[in-house]
Amino acid sequence: MITVIIPAHNEEAAIAATLGSLYKQTLVPDRLIVVADNCTDATEDIAVRAGAEVVRTVGNTDKKAGALNFVLAGLLPASAPEDLILVQDADSQLSSDFIERSVAHLRKDPRLGAVGGVFQGGPGGGLVGHLQRNEYARYVRDVRRLQGKCLVVTGTAALFRVRTLRDVVAARLDGTLPPGDGRGGVYDTSVLTEDNELSFALLTLKYRIRSPADCTLITEVMPTWKQLWAQRLRWKRGALENCMQYGWTAVTRPYWGRQLLAAIGVMVTFAYLGTVAFALVTGTGLHIQPFWLAVTGVFVIERIVTVRLRGWRYMLAAATMYELMIDLFLQAVHAKAYADAIFKRKKVW
Repeated sequence: MITVIIPAHNEEAAIAATLGSLYKQTLVPDRLIVVADNCTDATEDIAVRAGAEVVRTVGNTDKKAGALNFVLAGLLPASAPEDLILVQDADSQLSSDFIERSVAHLRKDPRLGAVGGVFQGGPGGGLVGHLQRNEYARYVRDVRRLQGKCLVVTGTAALFRVRTLRDVVAARLDGTLPPGDGRGGVYDTSVLTEDNELSFALLTLKYRIRSPADCTLITEVMPTWKQLWAQRLRWKRGALENCMQYGWTAVTRPYWGRQLLAAIGVMVTFAYLGTVAFALVTGTGLHIQPFWLAVTGVFVIERIVTVRLRGWRYMLAAATMYELMIDLFLQAVHAKAYADAIFKRKKVW
């Protein structure tokens, strides 16, 4: 039995396309459940007309994680251990063979705890949307090179066995994992990035996680810089606080390493910009050094090669280094996330 759960808060613009992609699957799921979470638009009506089951949350204040826990609390006890549950964002459309391929991957490995999707950016968003599509193309390239190995099974789409999710619930109740919502829910409602935390939980329980290159989907891009800032700040701070939540373990060491490299990147960027500003303000002038020219050349080559999946036009554009704008933008996001975590500023989503 394959059940799809789609948490949706005011997703009237995307929910029909999302459900349409599920009806077109080469392996059609048995149940489609849309969780209408505090919706004030036509999401629920559109989902019902499209033939999905709709569950309305009652008093949920825990956003996506709370909505998922609400449905899973009733679904897991009534399901067989080898039944499958696909959790999917309401603004993502699966490729037609996504479920068939992800089920095949899951069946090959009894310790594979989750199969995630490899996502590409959807249309729109002008320049900021274009930059995100380039970013996602590089992500696809990395996943292919790593043969599906991933650090996080993202919330865009992820397939689980029922027995795996039951193991997570049991481990939260016996103290092996953080308590989550304190009531034995699959998802931790106290964190900003519930998919990242669930990935930590699965790895702690000795499960493997994968995002195979043949499990693809299209997901929405943030249409404005303001919305992209909010999204990436939540991702970055959530990932950092998940590391602090789990501490230093064999599972978290690679994640701590990435945080360290990101922090060094922020310091180097601000040091570089500071020296440039100082040279301009004091009138000492800028001096081009061969070493830094070589570093710049390596950077340009990396930008060109890693966007190859999008075609030669995008490769040619990447050579102009125009993507420095989003690199600097993301460095600012990282700096803000570190500052918020250090000073324990209120979490918002």
